[in-house]
Amino acid sequence: MNKGMSEIVKTISKIVSPFIIIFGISVIFYGHLTPGGGFPGGVIISASFVILLLAYGKEKILSKLSLYKSDILHDIGALMFLSVALAGFIGGTFFLNIFDKGKLFSLWSGGNLIFSNIAIGLKVGTSLFLGIILLSMVRIVYKENKIEFYEKKEDIK
Repeated sequence: MNKGMSEIVKTISKIVSPFIIIFGISVIFYGHLTPGGGFPGGVIISASFVILLLAYGKEKILSKLSLYKSDILHDIGALMFLSVALAGFIGGTFFLNIFDKGKLFSLWSGGNLIFSNIAIGLKVGTSLFLGIILLSMVRIVYKENKIEFYEKKEDIK
């Protein structure tokens, strides 16, 4: 049985998804210069995976990015954010900017803010991906004043 939507939707989502990911990455990297940053960039990146999830189904998406890999990326984002925060102790204060501020309107003008944006983008993107994929894996049925969880539609009585 062919999972997912029609071939038109699959083709368009396959074409559009890389551009959405690139846009999300640019929002993360230029968040200290323009409106944006780690949170909106992570949301944009996870939206590209949601588009692919809707077009192809969860099996195809989990074959590309498993729950284990996304959990590791989430942990890397958390450790990266913690290391940026603790790196400030080199200068004597928590979250102190230890890097040069650079030139105005340059990519490296934000000091350690760009590393914080990358870490937050990783955490937000993988968290939303994990939440949406887990919601798509479970069917919740409310009957007889009780909530029941099912993994397959055939198991529902």
